[in-house]
Amino acid sequence: MFVAVGFAAQMIDGILGMAYGVSATTFLLSFGVPPAVASASVHAAEVVTTGMSGLSHHVFGNVDRTIVRRLLIPGVGGAILGAYVLVSFPGEVLRPWISGYLLLMGFVILSKAIGKRRAGADGARRHLVPLGFTGGFCDAAGGGGWGPIVAGTLLARGNSPRHTIGSVNFAEFFVTLAATATFIATIGLSYWVAIAGLALGGALAAPLAAWATSRVPARPLLALVGIVVIALSARTLWRAVS
Repeated sequence: MFVAVGFAAQMIDGILGMAYGVSATTFLLSFGVPPAVASASVHAAEVVTTGMSGLSHHVFGNVDRTIVRRLLIPGVGGAILGAYVLVSFPGEVLRPWISGYLLLMGFVILSKAIGKRRAGADGARRHLVPLGFTGGFCDAAGGGGWGPIVAGTLLARGNSPRHTIGSVNFAEFFVTLAATATFIATIGLSYWVAIAGLALGGALAAPLAAWATSRVPARPLLALVGIVVIALSARTLWRAVS
């Protein structure tokens, strides 16, 4: 089951530049896994999947080094802070807030599917430092969000889809590595069945997803992801507050 989830999530993330963390974390939360454990497990698996994805995008020429350089350091800083915040509060207190955040991310993803991309790329690379920090913080604290926040913003500004997705995926490896190191130093890793399954499925999907980035219609798949994330997050949120 975890291999299948990891494969599907990485295919989506590799093609669209978003939704691995949101999809996998939402899935774990829906099975009652505590928020900090879910985020730590997903990020540990993502060390493998983002490494494979970033390398694959680099091989296929999808990476813009300028975007990566400006996103990397603030993204790492935001991830460390976000992971520390997440492990500093009780899981049951955070569960409705994290589920609400993921619900919001589901609507953000859905909006990317049905909205129109803004024409022009003049402002596409502005404000990359605060964008990277915000994306890294929300990704670690919420168990996902780097792609919807960073890639979604850059795409909305009119940046090249191919190079946005490739660059965001490449930088995500370092952001994920920083978050995972923080989780290991604070709460450790324990959910190894989920970690191994998600990592294996994601590693298998990463090269295929990178190759398919410019070939698969993005909007229908993105819409499906948004709907699934909204449905699972709403279910988890309802169970948390009822």
